[in-house]
Amino acid sequence: MNILFVCSRNKWRSATAETIYQNHQEHNVKSAGTEPSARVKINAKHIAWANLIFVMEKKHKQRITEKFREEITGKELIVLNIPDDYQYMDEELIEEITTKVSPYL
Repeated sequence: MNILFVCSRNKWRSATAETIYQNHQEHNVKSAGTEPSARVKINAKHIAWANLIFVMEKKHKQRITEKFREEITGKELIVLNIPDDYQYMDEELIEEITTKVSPYL
């Protein structure tokens, strides 16, 4: 399964999620951001590639829905409700991501 993690700038939350799951045997993972200043900016190819999309906040789902209306048809977008309160690979962030993602994997 191809999994895409999305946050605003692709620096802390989604990048952490990608790092956590990058060596998972059953899944391929990528991460991207919705902001113009994102390290990796989300695009239509990311959406087409992904079977499952995890977004950190509702605003990320809204931005993707507005910008990629056709591309997200039939795609599941799951809001994890993880605020931008963490640094990259923060222990609490790792725990929150794994707890919220695991029911879907």
